[in-house]
Amino acid sequence: MPDILSAPLVVEFPFTRSLGPVQSAFLTGLRERTVLGVRTDDGRILVPPVEYDPVTAEEIRELVEVAPTGTVTTWAWNPAPRRGQPLGTPFAWVLVRLDGADTALLHALAAPGPHAVRTGMRVRIRWAAERTGAITDIACFEPYAGGAGEPPAPHDGAFPDPVTGIVTPARLDYRYTPGRAQSAYLEALSERRIVGERCPSCAKVYVPPRGACPTCGVATAEQVEVGPRGTVTTYCVVNIKAAHPAAPDLEVPYVYAHIALDGADLALHARIGGIPYDEVRMGLRVEPVWTEGARHPDHYRPTGEPDADYDAYKELL
Repeated sequence: MPDILSAPLVVEFPFTRSLGPVQSAFLTGLRERTVLGVRTDDGRILVPPVEYDPVTAEEIRELVEVAPTGTVTTWAWNPAPRRGQPLGTPFAWVLVRLDGADTALLHALAAPGPHAVRTGMRVRIRWAAERTGAITDIACFEPYAGGAGEPPAPHDGAFPDPVTGIVTPARLDYRYTPGRAQSAYLEALSERRIVGERCPSCAKVYVPPRGACPTCGVATAEQVEVGPRGTVTTYCVVNIKAAHPAAPDLEVPYVYAHIALDGADLALHARIGGIPYDEVRMGLRVEPVWTEGARHPDHYRPTGEPDADYDAYKELL
């Protein structure tokens, strides 16, 4: 029986967004140790604030300042904090309705254990020592023995040097274990072969195989070796510098393309090299380039053959 393949994978990218006047005031306020909400037409105060009324969809701009103290409405204990979470020691995720607000804010509560957390407990904000205009300016919540804070007060949202945009790193760590079909595909790649599987119903060959035909829904088992040459069906020019998993120092611009391998009925995607990015085109004939010790092609390069006729790949766009 073949070894079960398994590998840790990370999906990570920076999420960049500009801020409207409401979100800008909210995040800038956190930098200044001020919590702002927004008042809806029916008088409710929403914290965190939104730019449109969730009931009427009308734009809302009336900002109010609420207290940095509040009440836990619900919670869940986190015994093993993960990378990037607010605290490095076990803590509680809590929804806190700040005094003066009608909705709850999600954040972390510093507590010695789940026995010290309860719905209805009073808490207050612990501000971060260094604040930049982000939700992390609230380091966490902490238990608080006092009563209700000051009632909400109107606020014009004006601060010096307002925050107008944020960059948030999004990251997902997980372990991937391929099934029978993809394990066979990966094992073949390590031997510098490319295999797919043929559907017993429609006879199409899918690469990479998934163990079932995406069109007919029936299981596939017949292996078919395809390529290694193929045809570029569509492509894009990458102009944004980002870490490429196989080539972290790759310079932009470069081309990523869908490639229909000879004998396959589904295009796979790969990087195109060995040709200026502005000379890549639909119909370009390409072949894989393997590097020493690699388990998969590094990129595809032109073969020097005449371009494929459009009719030969139009069904694979």
